[in-house]
Amino acid sequence: MQEQNPVRFASLTPQRRRLITVIALALLAIGVVSLVWYDARSRLGSTQEELARRLRDIETEARDAKLLAQQSQAGLRDGLAKIATLEAKLAESQSQQLALESLYQELSRNRDEWALAEIEQVLTLAAQQLQFTGNVKSAMLALQLAESRLSRSDRPQFVPLRRALARDIERLRALPYLDVAGVSFKLDGLVTASDRLPMAFEERLAEPTIEPVTTSTDGTLGMLTRLGHDVWAELRGLIRVRRLDAPEPPLLAPAQAYFLRENLKLRLLNARLALAMRDQAGFREDVRVAQLWVNRYFDPRAQATVAFNAQLKELAQVPVSVELPTLNDSLDAVRVFKTRRERAPG
Repeated sequence: MQEQNPVRFASLTPQRRRLITVIALALLAIGVVSLVWYDARSRLGSTQEELARRLRDIETEARDAKLLAQQSQAGLRDGLAKIATLEAKLAESQSQQLALESLYQELSRNRDEWALAEIEQVLTLAAQQLQFTGNVKSAMLALQLAESRLSRSDRPQFVPLRRALARDIERLRALPYLDVAGVSFKLDGLVTASDRLPMAFEERLAEPTIEPVTTSTDGTLGMLTRLGHDVWAELRGLIRVRRLDAPEPPLLAPAQAYFLRENLKLRLLNARLALAMRDQAGFREDVRVAQLWVNRYFDPRAQATVAFNAQLKELAQVPVSVELPTLNDSLDAVRVFKTRRERAPG
């Protein structure tokens, strides 16, 4: 039959041959198209399956992302709430810090003002004692106390004050030492000892000794003998003979002796006052007059008088007139510093 097909095809008319050719081409095209369609359909199916799989993956990832987004939003809200809380606490702590800094500055300012007021008061008292009593030791202690108070604070603005205090301390250290308290104690001791000084003419008359009289058998003779003995004893009591190698000391009544001792005490007290006032001439004059009175009116051979005179001689050699410096540098430095602090803003 296959061998007859070409014959039959050749025996056909041209129209039929064209028709058959067209039909064959159409069938071939349909087959090709079917193959292409089938292949495309299979590919499309796999593509759809892949697309569906990817869509499912995307949906899963989207759900996970949505869940993560929800969790992130919740965490973000919590974080924002915590941040707001922290910001509120930070603002509160900052306000508290500012309040504490302001309080600290106020306390520091008040502490400095109290320290300056205390130092000014101490220096004022030391200057008064130095001026009126000449107590160099107490003034030195006051300056050292003020300098120690400033050194403990360790503030740079106190350096000029400490320099002024150091200058005044050096001036006081350069002064010759005068033991005012010791000299005052010696004068007080002399005032007390003046009551025990013996007067130069304080001698008691000795009692006349009466010799025993031998009685006689004769009554008249014995009576005359006793009478003569009594008369002689009375005469011996009325008349005494003394030898004076030195000028006779003045004889004072008890009232005059009392006032003499009181005037001697007044002289010694005036000497102590002159010592406090640094009056060299007045001090030596009072000591000189006291020596003169002791040598004139009191017993120079008595041990109390000798010791009294020795102390007066020592006091006469004490230099009480010392030119004392003032503490104006330290006081002026403190006052200038206080004025600057009061004028400073805030």
